Amino acid sequence: MTLRNIVVIDEEKCNGCGLCAKACAEGAIKIINGKAKLVSETYCDGLGACIGHCPQNAITIEQREAKSFDEESTKEHLSQIKQPQPTPFMCPGMTPAQLRNTAEKSDSQSGDVSSQLTQWPVQLKLVSPHAPYFADARLLLVADCVPFTMGDFHSRFLRGRSIVIGCPKLDDVRFYVEKLADILRANKLKSLSVVHMEVPCCHGLTRIAQEALAKAGVEMAFEDVTIGLNGGVNKVEQISVN
Repeated sequence: MTLRNIVVIDEEKCNGCGLCAKACAEGAIKIINGKAKLVSETYCDGLGACIGHCPQNAITIEQREAKSFDEESTKEHLSQIKQPQPTPFMCPGMTPAQLRNTAEKSDSQSGDVSSQLTQWPVQLKLVSPHAPYFADARLLLVADCVPFTMGDFHSRFLRGRSIVIGCPKLDDVRFYVEKLADILRANKLKSLSVVHMEVPCCHGLTRIAQEALAKAGVEMAFEDVTIGLNGGVNKVEQISVN
């Protein structure tokens, strides 16, 4: 036994999506009974490549007494698991995808308006910080009521941007701060815009952005947009976070 870094999986947070198991080059993680498990300490190198792939933030690193990483044993283990294995269940809604922008195909005669959405998923809880659509992105952090209120949300805000949505009143605010901070650390964003409703609870989205920027150690101003209940833009502010 030696003092070293080892991954820890919080089973209460884990939803069994299997992304961590796929990301582990040593095969140290396996989905068992719908939860990610560390199958052996000797297969875990403690570098934590799996952490950024977990949409639930269920994986952390701790330093403790553990068996040493065994490279030879790991190679033998990998040779065995390379045999065809059942694919762990992953909700299709969590699979990252870049969508083709169909803005050029709007049918002006019929009145059809094409979606400006270029990614999936969009819910902040489900996105991966390392998803390709966040690289060099103009990012929108949007209260989930906004697109229902604004008739021109797609053309006015979504065009040419990546998006994450959430509700600061009903969802886990601390989780959102951590997840947004992870996105900010992993990507060099071109801009950040926060779009929320005028109701008081919705302003919590602005505080989430401020805390995430501070936690990530990123200095950038972001655009804060307040939407009225009638669907119009009430106020636009530039907010600095140092």
